[in-house]
Amino acid sequence: MQLSDFDYPLPEELIAQVPLSQRSASRLLCLDPGEGRIQDQQFIDLPDFLDPGDLLVFNDTRVIPARLWGRKSSGGKLEVLVERVLDDARLLAHVRASKAPRPGSRLLLEDAIECTMLRREGDLFVLEQQQRPWLELLELHGHIPLPPYICRDDADSDRERYQTVFARQPGAVAAPTAGLHFDAGLLDRLKAGGVNTARVTLHVGAGTFQPVRGEDVDAHVMHAERFDVPAEVCADIAQTRAAGKRVVAVGTTVVRSLETAARSGELEPLRGESELFIRPGFDFRVVDALVTNFHLPRSTLLMLVSAFAGIDLIRRAYAHAVAQRYRFFSYGDAMFIANRAGSGS
Repeated sequence: MQLSDFDYPLPEELIAQVPLSQRSASRLLCLDPGEGRIQDQQFIDLPDFLDPGDLLVFNDTRVIPARLWGRKSSGGKLEVLVERVLDDARLLAHVRASKAPRPGSRLLLEDAIECTMLRREGDLFVLEQQQRPWLELLELHGHIPLPPYICRDDADSDRERYQTVFARQPGAVAAPTAGLHFDAGLLDRLKAGGVNTARVTLHVGAGTFQPVRGEDVDAHVMHAERFDVPAEVCADIAQTRAAGKRVVAVGTTVVRSLETAARSGELEPLRGESELFIRPGFDFRVVDALVTNFHLPRSTLLMLVSAFAGIDLIRRAYAHAVAQRYRFFSYGDAMFIANRAGSGS
């Protein structure tokens, strides 16, 4: 496979810059890989495509205000994008500056946080401070790290809107965007219709926006992201399978979590870091159906959905979505893939 196999033309005006006023008001493109069918729907219609006993699995990660601006002791300006909080005193971050800070450099962030650059870890920097826990400081002074394709500063409203309504575990620096379409009313309808729910955690890292470098897809190395698949989720999935119902992942992060926890051949409770790179040819063991947003050209996420639904169907679906003026990426519209390619369901 070549990187160019996962390219598609996208008019810039189709990249959603702001969310809709109502979460569940987005459009929903429904795909049936078994029949090769594409349907235009509304996200509010999702319950019509699910059966009683199906299991929706959500990612309950919470986005932290992970972007900070500041300056070095020399006066040079810089931008910090947190990759992960290591403990109360230390975090791992991307730092953009005209000259990278050296170990021992003092930084002042948001005119409030005094910290020291301890060392480099590859392309990342370890920053340390002793004022109060990093998560508290980020909540007080940080900015919501909107993706690079959203061409505006973050607004106060993004603190709530760039967050799922079921977000619980702080640690992500990007939202699990498929979950942004669910609101309380829709969750109530799903429950009333007998659709079950479960939650895993995967803290989305800034690496999710890193481009694939090089035309040879198989040579790409995935960034690592922390995840947790609890025992109760494994039990819920076993019960769903025993009843002949579907496991429906809400987002690619859930797919990566569940499929990582099943790499031994059986799904088992697992907590750690996932570097799983899912691309066409991947053998899915857990996930039967998928709710997802539209993904960037040439991205690993587009490769994942191509593996799930089939490259040809995804190409047709994306061309259809562009022609029908769907809204793309984080604050955009959604897609429902009713069953994975070749599953026979």
